[in-house]
Formats: sequence, structure tokens, C-alpha cells
Amino acid sequence: MTGSRAAIRYAKAILEMAQAAGNAELVNNDMAFIASTIKDNAELSDFIGSPTVKAEAKEATLKEVFAGSQNITLGLFRLLFENKRFGILAQITEQYSVQFDVLNGREEAVVTTAFAMTPELEAKVVEKAKVLSDKELVLKNIIDPSIIGGFILRVGDKQFNASVASSLLTLKQELTN
Repeated sequence: MTGSRAAIRYAKAILEMAQAAGNAELVNNDMAFIASTIKDNAELSDFIGSPTVKAEAKEATLKEVFAGSQNITLGLFRLLFENKRFGILAQITEQYSVQFDVLNGREEAVVTTAFAMTPELEAKVVEKAKVLSDKELVLKNIIDPSIIGGFILRVGDKQFNASVASSLLTLKQELTN
């Protein structure tokens, strides 16, 4: 759900408007709040995505639920109403955050581990991540017990796999050939 082209275009347009108004950071906070609310509330997510709910009801509900948002954010709801595109709201909020980070020289580094990262492992990951990117990195930890141990680091389109599962698979392939 990283985003469709339409979601990227909407996000870039909203970011440009927010920059011009001087409140890109505040709109980013709105977008993060909207994204987490939609993700954490299946009922709201279903409501937004439902083809049987009228667009007017969706717009009114979103404006009520997110009443404390910036005017630019509220304007996004109106734009989605006019274009009947409420289904991509979650993607737009995610893409806005990505575009905002790019603008500010930050990049997300996704670290997959078998368990929660210890400070020692986090230091090793940050050291390796600095080799993969020259930007300021924001670490996001995903826990996946199937990798057994070690970590998988993804920064942008680059990946470093230091997992035990990967090592075992490589060893198995070498032994079977």
C-alpha cells in the first residue's frame, strides 16, 4: 500500500500548498494522525472505502473526525469529494510523509529482526545504514520471527540481508549443488 500514482500526485500537490503556506510540518502531523487513525480503526477504514456510502457523508464524517486539522488538510477532503477519490486517502497520507521526508533530507530505514532491537544491534544497523544512504535515517523496526536471528535492512531500494534464515538458505543451496 505504498501508493498509487494518483496518491503520489495528490501528496505532492498538498505538500507544495503546505510549503507555500509555511505549515508543511503541521500538515505532516495531520497526515500522520489520519494515517494512524485509519490504520487503527477498521470501521473508519471500511467506511471510507465503502462504495455504498455517499461521498457527502464521507466528507462530512472526515471533517468532523479530523476537525482540528489544518485548512489544507480539510481542503484535501473537499478535493477527494469532488473527484470521488476517498478510497486513496490512506495512500495519500503515507505518500505525503514520504515526500515530506525527502524534502527534509530524511529517509526511512526498515529493519526486520526476529525480536525487538537491543541498543547494540541498533548501533550496528545504524552503522550499516550509513553506508547505504547519505541522508538522515529514521529507523522503523519490524519483528518477524521467521528470520530466526540477525537483521534485514532496507533503505530505499537497497537491501542488506544479514539474517540467519538467509545464511541457512545460502548454505543449503551450496550443499545441494
